[in-house]
Amino acid sequence: MGLAIWCCSRGVIDLRSPFWLQSSGLGLLVFAVWIAPDALISGYREHWLFQNPITGSLGSTLDPALRNDWSVLALRTFRAVVIVPVVEELFWRAWLMRWLISADFGKLPLGAWSASAFWITALLFAAEHGPYWEVGLVAGIAYNGWMVRTRSLGDCILAHAVTNAALSFYTIATGKWEFWF
Repeated sequence: MGLAIWCCSRGVIDLRSPFWLQSSGLGLLVFAVWIAPDALISGYREHWLFQNPITGSLGSTLDPALRNDWSVLALRTFRAVVIVPVVEELFWRAWLMRWLISADFGKLPLGAWSASAFWITALLFAAEHGPYWEVGLVAGIAYNGWMVRTRSLGDCILAHAVTNAALSFYTIATGKWEFWF
């Protein structure tokens, strides 16, 4: 998928990351925010605000029998670090934020600002993350703000990839598989 995007999108999608250090820092900050509530407050995620018929319940989609299979963990990490950031940033920040401003979104530059587009995108991004909606909202706000500030899809992809890489390594190291939903 990455190869297809790279080959077919040159000249259309710029995947360079001119703010790579700051993007990496943002990714680590979002990771810290993501795990902080659960790390600091015992039973935090068990509250009805996070597990209910609307947001769903905690649980990993990774079969317990595969949690020691390093090839499965490597592929799952690859998906989280390479595929998910590219697909989600293309959808949420490169397309949806601009489309909510104008149906003719191709004429708008990346990072075009509209308060309603910014907040609708952040809220939908939060909703996509089920029981982790509140940290998903913080992540959506951070990534949306980074897109507005940098106008760089590559930087948003990098920030998202660093977050997911740190979260993947944390999940594997701690056995807190619920972070891989």
